[in-house]
Amino acid sequence: MTSTPSSTAAPTRYLDADNIRFAYRRFGNDSGVPLVLVQHFRGNLDSYDPQILDALARDRELVLFDNRGVGLTNGTARESIAEMANDTAMFIDALGLPRCDIFGHSMGGHVSQMMALDKPELVRRLVLVGTGPQGGEGMAARPPEVAALWTAQYDDQDEMWLPIFFTPTAESQAAGRRFLERRKARTNELDNPVSVETAKAHRAAASAWGQPTDPTYGYLKRIRQPTLVVNGSNDIIVPTVNSYILQQHLPNALLILFPDSGHGVHFQYPEEFVREVLHFLRD
Repeated sequence: MTSTPSSTAAPTRYLDADNIRFAYRRFGNDSGVPLVLVQHFRGNLDSYDPQILDALARDRELVLFDNRGVGLTNGTARESIAEMANDTAMFIDALGLPRCDIFGHSMGGHVSQMMALDKPELVRRLVLVGTGPQGGEGMAARPPEVAALWTAQYDDQDEMWLPIFFTPTAESQAAGRRFLERRKARTNELDNPVSVETAKAHRAAASAWGQPTDPTYGYLKRIRQPTLVVNGSNDIIVPTVNSYILQQHLPNALLILFPDSGHGVHFQYPEEFVREVLHFLRD
């Protein structure tokens, strides 16, 4: 049941499945196919951009959730993308959704690919942002200067996301600060931060996903759902070349790259991003 069109006012709900108590928020226009959002590494229910959520929610129902071991959801976090995808499917089944669209950012995009592959009857369309294929280029291990971004300390720790999500230019960094301000809009029923243990497990899952396996990316040929691939022109977390690889090997994929942008491209161009996503999902 849809509760409110506002991401900042949507109540945090709970759903039990297989001894896991999933925390989630469900809101928006309940006509059409719901859009389930799968979060990035170290992201929780409060890590989304309210401007994007509210704009999408005017058109369709959104479902945000904490996967196993994340934030307010109990259990021990998984150490493989396949297991995280299984838990995502379990949550969607328990919610009673027979079919949905999936929006995955970064590690959430890895999970979304496995969902489309393993549960094709559940997934209608895919939106993949700042993500890459299994065994993609530069995904097994990050360069030391990039890895250091995750442990850098700031007076305001939220600022760690500025070099991770945005390019070093003045324009991109200004857009990043606007995003961080927007993210503070919700002040009630805040989620718990991602724990050190969960971050460690998810880092292992992402590293395993990035290990070179099949240079032909054959598994992508079996993902038949229409897919929108979006990235920034200079993603240093999941190198932008991986978006090209996705588009070239997925049978039915559209690729959009935005200028002077990085891993958080949608946070930098929220209006343009929403316009493209809604056009793709309505098509």
